[in-house]
Amino acid sequence: MFYQLLKHVLLGPLLRVLFRPRIEGLENVPEDGAAIVAGNHLSFADHFLMPAVIKRRITFLAKAEYFTGPGVRGRLTAAFFRSAGQIPVDRSGKEAGQAAIREGLGVLSKGELLGIYPEGTRSHDGKLYKGKVGVAVMALTAGVPVVPCAMIGTFEAQPPGQRFPSLHPVTIRFGKPLDFSRYAGMEHEKAILRAITDEIMYAILMLSGQEYVDQYAAVAKAQTSAQPQKFPRMPLS
Repeated sequence: MFYQLLKHVLLGPLLRVLFRPRIEGLENVPEDGAAIVAGNHLSFADHFLMPAVIKRRITFLAKAEYFTGPGVRGRLTAAFFRSAGQIPVDRSGKEAGQAAIREGLGVLSKGELLGIYPEGTRSHDGKLYKGKVGVAVMALTAGVPVVPCAMIGTFEAQPPGQRFPSLHPVTIRFGKPLDFSRYAGMEHEKAILRAITDEIMYAILMLSGQEYVDQYAAVAKAQTSAQPQKFPRMPLS
């Protein structure tokens, strides 16, 4: 009930008024039945803008940190994500990927829409990074189509580190569903999973027009943060 209240009364109408998002290809999202919507991830605002424009309920796998924040703000954030039907996923440890897959398959088994960001984390620089194969495992195991989605303009509206979004034109573009039934029963083949994931990321790339980096976003972030800061040379006199 709270999900519908957010979508149709509280948050959805406000987001449409503020951002006036341009929606393209919405007809590519199945009207019923299980499916995965796989998108790029540029901003915290993505969590709200995409569900606001999709007619059906969509459940996202959200990082566990959104549910474990300290203080009043942390409790409010956790309550908000739970009420909106989002599922916490622990991204640390060897079992993190399997836990995410189990949760995602649970959503798909109910005939619902599952939202996922194959990059695994937000892009820190607006580029599109290599996708993780969990999306391919779920697509093959559940036997469902994958709808590629591109968020355009949300990085400029709310880049990482910016608490509140600024007004900026936003486009949400959905591509034609990708059918991987030809690979049925091959969800344990690593080469097949990588090929499927790369096909999904290529479809997102064609929709978004981003620069692609053949590296995991988390690795690129870590390398960027580890680089020593460069300070301008000060004159001696």
